[in-house]
Amino acid sequence: MKRNKLKIILILLSLNTAAIAQKSDYGNWLIYFGNKAINKNWNWHHEIQYRNFNAIGDLEQLLIRTGIGYNLTENNNNILLGYAHINSNKYIANTEDKTSSNEHRIYQQFITKQNYGRFNWLHRYRVEERFINDDINVRFRYFLSLNIPFTKLTMQKGALYASLYNEIFLNAKAPVFDRNRIHGGIGYVVNKNFRFELGTMAQVQENNTRSQFQIIVFNNIPYKK
Repeated sequence: MKRNKLKIILILLSLNTAAIAQKSDYGNWLIYFGNKAINKNWNWHHEIQYRNFNAIGDLEQLLIRTGIGYNLTENNNNILLGYAHINSNKYIANTEDKTSSNEHRIYQQFITKQNYGRFNWLHRYRVEERFINDDINVRFRYFLSLNIPFTKLTMQKGALYASLYNEIFLNAKAPVFDRNRIHGGIGYVVNKNFRFELGTMAQVQENNTRSQFQIIVFNNIPYKK
């Protein structure tokens, strides 16, 4: 049974990778999310996102994000203060040349989780102070995700699950609407510390919509007394 599940995931991965390897507007994001419990109250978040214009090798953006969080309740409510560095590479119009820029961010966020039967909800509210060149911008983000296991009753070892999320970005100054991201995918729980997902995300901006194939790894390390 486990071999069949892994075969399904590998087939989906190979089909999607083959599709986006061709020259197109379909990009690829390789993402790692890590969370390390320092003790029962404090945690360290760390994250790397390697974003490509194509399947891999044509770097669009490299994002490194970290932060220290505090649990308001044991499992469901967390506040966090963090920092992110983003290196962006954009093509100059009608050329094969790129321009590179660096952005520094300070961010504050609140995460709350609810479980109703098979439905696992997560809400994330985030405020970002973005330092780009000599400018400072403030942006607000709301992220809502839903994971639904369909081979187990809960998100336990060996579970295949459906992954859905939507995230909206709003600027403090005009234009207020920045972007919206809609994701759908399939995930597999390897064990209580490790799971991964394969999916597609559509990013809608004011004058542009672009799709990304995503490979996401989650590594959660609980506190051990």
